[in-house]
Amino acid sequence: MNETVRLTTAEALVRWLVAQKSELLDGSVAPLFPGVFGIFGHGNVLGLGVALHEHRDEIPTWRGQNEQGMALAAVAYGRAMDRRQVMVATSSVGPGALNMVTAAGLAHANRLPVLLLPGDTFTGRAPDPVLQQVEHFGDPTTSVNDAFRPVSRYFDRITRPEQLISTLPQVARVLTDPADCGPVTLALPQDVQAEEHDFPVAMFAERVHRVPRPRPDTADLAAAADLVRGAERPLLVLGGGVRYSGAGAEAIAFAERHHVPVVETVAGRTLVPHDHPLYGGALGIIGSSSANALALEADVVLAVGTRLQDFTTSSWTGFSSDVRLVTVNAARFDAVKHNAHAVTGDAREALEELSGALGDTRFGTAWAERAAEVKRAWDDHVDTLRAGVGPEGVLTYATVTGVVNDASGPDDYVLTASGGMPGELHGGWRTGEVKHGAAATSGATMDLEYGFSCMGYEVVAPWGAAIAREQTHPNGLVTSIFGDGSYLMLNSEIYSAAFAGHPYVAVVCDNEGFAVIHRLQTNQGADGFNNLLADSRGPGAGADGVRVDFAAHAAALGAHVEQVPYGSSADDFRAAYLRAREAARSQRRPAVVACVVAKATWTEAGAWWETGVPASLSGHEEYAEAKERQVRWLG
Repeated sequence: MNETVRLTTAEALVRWLVAQKSELLDGSVAPLFPGVFGIFGHGNVLGLGVALHEHRDEIPTWRGQNEQGMALAAVAYGRAMDRRQVMVATSSVGPGALNMVTAAGLAHANRLPVLLLPGDTFTGRAPDPVLQQVEHFGDPTTSVNDAFRPVSRYFDRITRPEQLISTLPQVARVLTDPADCGPVTLALPQDVQAEEHDFPVAMFAERVHRVPRPRPDTADLAAAADLVRGAERPLLVLGGGVRYSGAGAEAIAFAERHHVPVVETVAGRTLVPHDHPLYGGALGIIGSSSANALALEADVVLAVGTRLQDFTTSSWTGFSSDVRLVTVNAARFDAVKHNAHAVTGDAREALEELSGALGDTRFGTAWAERAAEVKRAWDDHVDTLRAGVGPEGVLTYATVTGVVNDASGPDDYVLTASGGMPGELHGGWRTGEVKHGAAATSGATMDLEYGFSCMGYEVVAPWGAAIAREQTHPNGLVTSIFGDGSYLMLNSEIYSAAFAGHPYVAVVCDNEGFAVIHRLQTNQGADGFNNLLADSRGPGAGADGVRVDFAAHAAALGAHVEQVPYGSSADDFRAAYLRAREAARSQRRPAVVACVVAKATWTEAGAWWETGVPASLSGHEEYAEAKERQVRWLG
């Protein structure tokens, strides 16, 4: 007879979480679920909360202030660990649960793992309607947690304790499968959490999960080799799948063996050293003019581990209309897009096998020299931007990025999301030494969340990233760079990180509003409206109106603060940033650098992005011309 143990649903779930292990990229073994972010309320405090308390030494619980913020921090942890470890986030019924839906959407869009455990209403329904319950007149089985369904890779509502036995293996599968990876939601009705069942002891035996590396189909690979071999100007595009596979070294080896220029997408950034002779820059709308020029001139594009989002393809105007597209992706869903020749498989294995199929094929020097030429021109442009100042002598985004870049080493980690800073980091960041295979992570040193472009992520993500990087790179430091708009959206987890003792640096660039959307608005011929503070309704809009003292606010949240006065030089900012780094380390808490930046001085790659432009605006003519180019490619 199989041995059993009587446990509540919540106790069984937590014991299972503790028993799951993961093989990291360096071959070491660590907990698959290293911790929980939690805000307790009715719906999770007496069931899951009690179980987590009993196992607090095996799976620590970190207290959040806002459910969206803590769940986003959990997602950032998963990216920092290259999807090899998964954080858990739990909330109460109702608004607490719904606050995590945005984080689920971000994780889904970016193919990132997170386990969400929202409390749910009673399955017994005796006390209905309970506090925070939303009643559906025609379907009493529906709760607010059904909102997670479209933004979850796997969703289940546990209405009986024994359902855990069949669903938990599926939870682990989705969270560790490179093809299906994404958020998992287990809705936990509060009465079921406390119900007991005789669970099989074998369910709680330690299990090590190894991320599968499926090999590509031999026929698909041979056809891909023929396409690449016939190229004159091939281009290798590295996406996030290369990072998560730990295939950065293999990608560089492929480029060197066959003499192919290589560029990076947003998710694949910092895999290639900036000074590598075959590196062509960052691809896409917020990338570099060098990579975009190569993409337009390439006759074969080998895109590895990328879903070819519109910011990568310049809304499908970034490649020539007769380009041949070869894709390598663990997910066939992504590989077959846009009539590409699809190779489905692990990035590392596929690159090695494709290189073997190409044999001694080596492309000419003229194309590589072209890549070096356009990259030199882009570097000169960025040098000019970094050295310049904005109107009235204030700092620019490029200057701030350059200072952080120069001060960062191979153990440091930088991140941002939404607004103007992604363009500065993607287009202007220069990757130094890359430690491929030297730690439990891929060696990537950037988290640029531009799959969901979620404002507020960059404010809370450094908390999750800091927890991860303290394990893998204890000599490094996380820095996040973002604008005042993002700060005002979601700043409460600065206090959470300060309270928990997790150090990082946050650079708050105050441009008095949502300046990047103001740029999009006015560049198309529209009037500035409701984006900059000066263009918004209310008595606070004027030059002497209501403004936020970011330094004072961050200090009130427990952060060490460095205020960079208006009109300060790059050297002044550098000194403040270095002091912040030292304070974060020594004081074991976040350090915030507050500075004012120019509103309209940007690093721009000159690519086109499709947004709907009415015929009444001056930007409509350019829009119509670009749509014609797009139609030629898609047609």
